Amino acid sequence: MVSLAAILIVLASPSLCRSHVSFLFRVMSLVFLLGTTQAVFRSGNPEVNMNISQIISYWGYPDEVYDIVTEDGYVLGLYRIPYGKTNNDNSTQRLVVYLQHGLFTSASSWISNLPNNSLGFILADAGYDVWMGNSRGTTWSRKHTYLNTNSKEFWAFSFDEMAKYDLPASINFIVRHTGQEGIFYVGHSQGTSIAFITFSTIPKIAGRIKVFFALAPVFSIKNSNSPLIKMAYRWRSLIKTFFGSKDFLPNTSFKRFVGSKLCPLKIIGKICRDILFMMYGCDLENLNMSRMDVYMSQNPAGTSIQNMVHWSQLFNSSHLRAFDWGSPALNLVHFNQATPPFYNVTDMNVSTATWNGGNDLVADPEDVENLLSEITHHIYHKTISYYNHIDFLFGLDVYQQVYHEIIDIIRGSL
Repeated sequence: MVSLAAILIVLASPSLCRSHVSFLFRVMSLVFLLGTTQAVFRSGNPEVNMNISQIISYWGYPDEVYDIVTEDGYVLGLYRIPYGKTNNDNSTQRLVVYLQHGLFTSASSWISNLPNNSLGFILADAGYDVWMGNSRGTTWSRKHTYLNTNSKEFWAFSFDEMAKYDLPASINFIVRHTGQEGIFYVGHSQGTSIAFITFSTIPKIAGRIKVFFALAPVFSIKNSNSPLIKMAYRWRSLIKTFFGSKDFLPNTSFKRFVGSKLCPLKIIGKICRDILFMMYGCDLENLNMSRMDVYMSQNPAGTSIQNMVHWSQLFNSSHLRAFDWGSPALNLVHFNQATPPFYNVTDMNVSTATWNGGNDLVADPEDVENLLSEITHHIYHKTISYYNHIDFLFGLDVYQQVYHEIIDIIRGSL
């Protein structure tokens, strides 16, 4: 996860000691010199080198994986935990819960903690049929039926396309495969953003959602204090010059090595933690440091440069709007109007429960407050004062604060 972008964030942050930054550079230089000599580093958690199916199987759960194809040809990895270890009668039809990850993460974020603290495993053990999606461009969704992954055309997408194509393809596949017309949806971060768009613009998909659970919901980033988002905004005109027009923060073998071998080391582990906190908000007491190598080797899972440019376009906006293609003529081609349209969450006819954190640098509490006033069918809200953006995935007390409430609402809505 330590990359050029992350290093730039570190250098721009006054909260991190300069000696740590200098040490990080020295360590990274040493890694390059060592090459493949990795035996000097101690082993950590075995999941760091596993794919999603292997992680699920490692903990003794059944797993299924499907490659689904979107209307515009992207091949997405869709993962399933059909039942739990304590509810293993596969003859019974179970209620479906679909989990959608956020920006820079993948479906692995739902199973990166121990089973008693990972939502994917918790829901399976509670008796549900769990499905986990992967947005285009992430580690497990980097294929296309006819486009080359290294082409600019492959990476010409943002969360617009995730909402228009990825989410409908995933939900329609699950409905066809299980025979269940209604499912529960849990989204985190960008996983809520694309849901707000899909559910407000495609009524057929919205009609299949029993309850939408929005964790750290993001519909506006006007007040966001995330250094990464601020960097993308300030350097928006230079992003393509520096990074090109393809992928951004992909999960490379070198980053997995840094996450799995360096982040477990005591002093570097603190730097890895600081990078997470500077991106998402600080919560020193609620992160399981013994799982840091899993978090940092599985993430970031990558996205497109165009997606980052899209988010940078929204920095001063109080609402989500479609990607600005750069000129009235190009916008006319894509939207039949000279400016990109806004997405209106008031058009979403889905029962929605929300949770947000007081220390979240991405889903700023003021932005969340503005969003809540626009959700038409809002059934529950909770603010957790000390939570940051990733506490909803990796927080030590996330079951007590969030997950058991999701299960309670599911059971109460039957």
